[in-house]
Amino acid sequence: MKRIIFLLIAAIFMAVGHAQNITDALRYATDAPNGTARFHAMSGAFGALGGDLSSVGINPAGSAVFLNTNIAVSLSAYDRENQANYFNRTESSFDTDVTLNQAGAVFVFNINREESPWKKFTIGVNYDNNRNYNDELFIKGNGNTSISEFFLQQAQGIPLDLLQLRNGETLSDLYIFLGETEGTAAQNALLGYQGYIFDPVDPNNPSNTQYLSNVSPGTFNQEYLYLSSGYNGKFTVNAAAQFTDNLYFGINLNSYTIDYSQSTYLFERNSNTGSFVDQIGFKNNLSVLGSGFSAQIGGIGKIGEHLRIGLTLDTPTWYEISEETTQSLETRRNDAGQSIIETVNPRVLNIYDNYNLRTPGKASASVAYIFGKSGLISFDYSYKDFSNTKFDTDNSDIFDTENIRIENALKGVSTYKLGGEYRINQLSLRGGLRYEESPYVNEETIGDLSGFSLGMGYTFRNYNFDIAYSRAEQSRNQQLYNIGLTDSASIDTTLNNVVFTLGLNF
Repeated sequence: MKRIIFLLIAAIFMAVGHAQNITDALRYATDAPNGTARFHAMSGAFGALGGDLSSVGINPAGSAVFLNTNIAVSLSAYDRENQANYFNRTESSFDTDVTLNQAGAVFVFNINREESPWKKFTIGVNYDNNRNYNDELFIKGNGNTSISEFFLQQAQGIPLDLLQLRNGETLSDLYIFLGETEGTAAQNALLGYQGYIFDPVDPNNPSNTQYLSNVSPGTFNQEYLYLSSGYNGKFTVNAAAQFTDNLYFGINLNSYTIDYSQSTYLFERNSNTGSFVDQIGFKNNLSVLGSGFSAQIGGIGKIGEHLRIGLTLDTPTWYEISEETTQSLETRRNDAGQSIIETVNPRVLNIYDNYNLRTPGKASASVAYIFGKSGLISFDYSYKDFSNTKFDTDNSDIFDTENIRIENALKGVSTYKLGGEYRINQLSLRGGLRYEESPYVNEETIGDLSGFSLGMGYTFRNYNFDIAYSRAEQSRNQQLYNIGLTDSASIDTTLNNVVFTLGLNF
């Protein structure tokens, strides 16, 4: 009868099943200067320049700088290296990927009327891989906290009756029931109990709510594997115009597509005296789909013959996101001198209520100096306040606590980009620097990002071929889990990217 009552209020608890956190928010709130090879080679410092398809994503007025209709497609060879230090042991992991980085076109329509101050207008469409989520991280070391604490802490306070199978009830049945009525913590507790990781203090009392670990304190040999894949794609529809010889205006409407998958696996062994369980393997899978929308307005002005300035305002981005998870557990215990493997796999796909995420807007200012036909130098500055990131749902205020954490933990971020280009007839040589502050008040969680870029391009007839290389470095401390096993690994990440672009002017 008790469980029938719970099922009547299951809809109340569905939205709290999977706990979104700051890491999830930053995954979708941050982006990278991906795009054409020319854009990439100059570290994205294009706010006052325009004339490049990816520059339109920085300043919508940039399309009005084009003299002719332009089409471009870019491919990227992407490499990420992680150096993870966990309890003085360092492990390296790599991920390499080839992907479509950019594809788009700008159509130029000249206004051939001498009495009109409007010189031309442009319409553009462009796709940029706003964020590449492909990553691999391997952590290994001898820790002093067991993954058993993750399960034990979430079990405390849950009645024993809810963790025990009844006659005719399968593990899947009970796992689904707990997800609908109690949430993810109870599902984790069920896995731990059925895997013999902990036992009740009073095993004969169905109302028992206190538990003791079957893993003794000591040293734990731990291996943690994190794999992710996917992208955040940005599709832009642009309209811009040139007014007189010196002013350019534009607007962007942006739509976003999120496709993200993540898998984590922790394997732990121990030989601690008194441990009933000496081996634990815990696997979690997450699949995310989402869509979003934002808008931008921008302008570029010429001051004299050589100087240009640019201003851009980005609205917040509004996302609607759906998530699915699966998980399983395997343990080994010593029972009367025998080693017994226990596999706890509910084979259930958890599907959670959609939620909304609002990522912060951005303000950008830029300046560029043009050295006639021989080259240019450009500088961009932007400011984005990550503390304004907000989770939301249509049905309740369940994100209030997490939103307060975000507001307290994150801060405004300044980003600086410097780029230059030097032309030798049909050959262009390029370079750039990039520096982005940490979004965390505590910069040890995630450090500042710094990088540089190099590239070159060659123009022949109506075609241009460009190539760019960029490198960026960033450090962070990554907790293995938010509860129980909260030990952190120190991660040094190096991002290498090679971009190829083929363009056509006509």
